[in-house]
Amino acid sequence: MAALVRALSCQTGVTQWIAGCSGLLQTAAVPGRCRRMLCSIFQRHKAGPFQLSKFCGGLIQANGAITQQNRSFYNTNKHLSAKDSLQPSEEKVGAFTRIIEAMGFTGPLKYSRWKIKVAALRMYTCCVEKTDFEEFFNRCQMPDTLNSWFLVAQLHVWMCLVRLKQEGRTGKYMCRYIVHCMWEDVEQRGKVMGINSAVLKEDLKRMVENFYAALFGYDEGILSDDHVLAAALWRNLFNRNCDDPRHLELLVEYVRKQVQHLDALSGEDLLLTGEVSWRPLVESNARSILKPLSPVYNDEGL
Repeated sequence: MAALVRALSCQTGVTQWIAGCSGLLQTAAVPGRCRRMLCSIFQRHKAGPFQLSKFCGGLIQANGAITQQNRSFYNTNKHLSAKDSLQPSEEKVGAFTRIIEAMGFTGPLKYSRWKIKVAALRMYTCCVEKTDFEEFFNRCQMPDTLNSWFLVAQLHVWMCLVRLKQEGRTGKYMCRYIVHCMWEDVEQRGKVMGINSAVLKEDLKRMVENFYAALFGYDEGILSDDHVLAAALWRNLFNRNCDDPRHLELLVEYVRKQVQHLDALSGEDLLLTGEVSWRPLVESNARSILKPLSPVYNDEGL
């Protein structure tokens, strides 16, 4: 085939065309389709150089298509790494939905909004009621204060947000309502503790700033190696006050296994029920992969 390409580029005579074609016929790698085209070349070589060039040009194109097809087939057999894995396609929405969402409204979702809000409230409840805050305070040597409680709660809320953002527009809507429930809960807890309204307002403002800064830090850490994740935990969870590296190692291991555990949950179950479970902070075999239990719900998703 290389001989045909050289001959075509140099516009050589019929004799060299025939010599190149005869060499290809003796090659075992030429497919049957190419062999039939070469035989037809020999039968039509009397038609002149122009017809011969046209025929051999078609042969080169056909062989190139066969080669390209074989290459694409070979590439599909390659093992995909984490970076080369297929990403979920963006959810397709109509022009009307894009317009109303650009104006600040919410377009039609996969499920009704009240079902999503109920599921979001349940998921936030799982973050604050199924987490052993006392164990966190004791093992990580954190003070038993409202701010420490909030730092541990926001870590679990962030892990839920990471999982829900994989569920398209419905998951993102559920994320917003989880954050709304969190701020309502923090404000109510501050009032129950008797914190002055002016002081509570300033504390909430500071918590909001720290929360969104923590989201960026945790996102960077979960996408990077353990060093970056440990730095994010040191800044946000420990408030730059952790002298024991074993505490950071314990929290890095905890975050990694919890994110893996949440990824194994069904997206449909999360959107309908909001039920999540948490693995213990300390485990004998933290690297083990646990199969989560499917939640039970009725036809209304309750």
